[in-house]
Amino acid sequence: MRNRNIFFASPVKIFSRFLILITVYLISGCNSSKTEGVEDAILTMAPDVPPPITRDHPSKVIVHLFTKEVTGRLADSVQYPFWTFNGTVPGPMIRVRVGDLVEVHLSNDPADKMFHSIDFHGVVGPGGGAASSQTPPGHTSVFSFTALHPGLFLYHCATPPVSLHIANGMYGLFLVQPEKPLPQVEHEYYIMHSEFYTAGDFGSHGLQKFDLEKALAEDPTYVVFNGSIGAVNGERALQAGVGDHIRLYIGDAGPNLTCSFHMIGEVFDEVYPEANTSLIERNVQTTLIPAGGATIVELHALVPGTFTFVDHSMFRMDDKGASGQLVVTGQADTAIYSGKTADEIYLGK
Repeated sequence: MRNRNIFFASPVKIFSRFLILITVYLISGCNSSKTEGVEDAILTMAPDVPPPITRDHPSKVIVHLFTKEVTGRLADSVQYPFWTFNGTVPGPMIRVRVGDLVEVHLSNDPADKMFHSIDFHGVVGPGGGAASSQTPPGHTSVFSFTALHPGLFLYHCATPPVSLHIANGMYGLFLVQPEKPLPQVEHEYYIMHSEFYTAGDFGSHGLQKFDLEKALAEDPTYVVFNGSIGAVNGERALQAGVGDHIRLYIGDAGPNLTCSFHMIGEVFDEVYPEANTSLIERNVQTTLIPAGGATIVELHALVPGTFTFVDHSMFRMDDKGASGQLVVTGQADTAIYSGKTADEIYLGK
């Protein structure tokens, strides 16, 4: 007969129950914090980041999102029927503060053909919100949650088949700012790594349809940053000046591949692995971001030039499009980097 008296339980079980009670108490304490005021979340499109939150208390934050199926540019002369949040791939970046009560209004455009929903990886609740947000065209779903855990989290559509909705572009980043915010920097940027599987080969012109066989084989036609080839290159490159401190919020929407994020000619001064704001790794050359995950990296721009960031699984850069640029302007420092100082004839030994 099972003994129901805790005093006859083993010391290990007693300690385990104690830890569970403490955890429940801490989470409940955070959840029961009274909010002050109501505000609409500031949403920004990649590569822009919402401004830091300066208030020192939880608030009620209302997030307005809509889903829309649109045809847009995947590469030069290549169009794709994207499924989107707020009309862009990736969807908008959302910033709240830990302890905030977040009320989500998800609207599905009347012209859409599919149900859509949203799963926040930073939400404690069934489906991360997906169970409460399955929304047919022409309807709006509303649900709320408390942001319990600080960090940077992916969100994505979670209507079956979930993989198809992600593969077609339905994802974004959700930043839960800790009570003590990260140090202020000159620039913050939003970057999303993802894949697209098209019936045509890389660069094939015209409207391209989704290819299920390539997706099942995990063989993407395109691997891109911020939704398309060249989205963060040339005139759309990230900008900074010599001496600037830069913070990058980077997600990997997948749906299949891990990203080996590297910036050529730079070393990351700080990396928050898995976007854990309480843990820092320093002097990192390349950081892994799993599909469905995110990370935060920081660097200082010390010399001018164009710095290319890539998925260091190199054929993805050379043959599938996984690259972007950071352009740094300002005064050169030849003590840090001299540039070429000679070009001499060499005839061999």
